[in-house]
Amino acid sequence: MDIRKLQRVVVDALEDVKGADIRVFNSTGLTQLFDRVIIASGTSNRQTKALAASVRDKVKSAGGQIVSVEGEETGEWVLVDLGDAIVHVMQPAIRSYYNLEEIWGAKPVALKSLDGAEGTAARSAASREAAASDPERATVARKSAAKKVGVKKVAVRKLATAKVGAKAAATKDAAVKRSASRKTPTAH
Repeated sequence: MDIRKLQRVVVDALEDVKGADIRVFNSTGLTQLFDRVIIASGTSNRQTKALAASVRDKVKSAGGQIVSVEGEETGEWVLVDLGDAIVHVMQPAIRSYYNLEEIWGAKPVALKSLDGAEGTAARSAASREAAASDPERATVARKSAAKKVGVKKVAVRKLATAKVGAKAAATKDAAVKRSASRKTPTAH
């Protein structure tokens, strides 16, 4: 199978199960063992296992070969060896600890989505940079990502309203306490 077709099948399989922060790297100059390294995050053991299973099933159905799958027992880091490509599905804490992007990230592959928009790798890199530089921008990035994955605007509004309501209640309580302390008569 052509490497570009293989990486597209893998990325589609990861996106189908809501894989996060999907990155594809060209590793031809770094090793002769494989041509692509694909890294994605899953939020739980169950999701990482489901992501790896989705990759395995979609590649098989597209006519690709699965060399091996490792790490499905624990689900913290599942590696799917496809011969020409290696897929790492990791939980965020494990991913940040091992930082595979530092090892394989010399040549990122920009992927075009079906609608011609910016590639998945570029979107995830932008959201990661926003989170690192400014927590408020990270919140905006999370809300934007939530909209992209199908969370209804109503749920986002409810969350924002609840946060604003909680802040307003805390401010009101503090004002009442200050007012009460001023009105307390002093003994002479």
